[in-house]
Amino acid sequence: MSAVLMLAATLAGCKPPPSDAAVARVSLLAPTSGPSEPLPSPDTTGAVWAGAGTPLRLVYGVPGKPVMIALECLAPGKPEARIKITRHAPADEGASALLALIGNGWIGRFPVDAVQIGPQRLWQGEVPATMPQWEALKPAREATVTVPGAGLVRLNPSPLPMALVSACRGSGQETAGAPVAPADQA
Repeated sequence: MSAVLMLAATLAGCKPPPSDAAVARVSLLAPTSGPSEPLPSPDTTGAVWAGAGTPLRLVYGVPGKPVMIALECLAPGKPEARIKITRHAPADEGASALLALIGNGWIGRFPVDAVQIGPQRLWQGEVPATMPQWEALKPAREATVTVPGAGLVRLNPSPLPMALVSACRGSGQETAGAPVAPADQA
């Protein structure tokens, strides 16, 4: 038995005991790659929702400046209807995140991916139009959209986003631009 202990002690003497020194050295090394630097939140003073020239598509931004957010209905009025949301901010290749839509007592967390759109890679995801979290876009109050590293976008109140969601759900709305007036008010 003592021979086994002696052999174990001899072998243990060949290598130093484990320590945190190796971990400390590794953590001090500069990363070779990583996420891009976070972007500041854009100024949304004067930003508005507007039709984009494509049916059931809206864009949000300051007139004359780049778009910040886009919403588009896919498969309107069908059970598989969904809203495509795009945060027009640079995204790293292969990145995925949760976009947070917060407003009017609702919080939606929607998966988005870095998608190549033309010459740029932007944050984009598709979410069922029937999800109740779209109620965050009600025109009663301001809402916000955030994607990690892409800043916070304040969405000024407007009836257009909920009109698009209602039209996509097939709830009696014809276009994203204007709700259909009841027959007695037409």
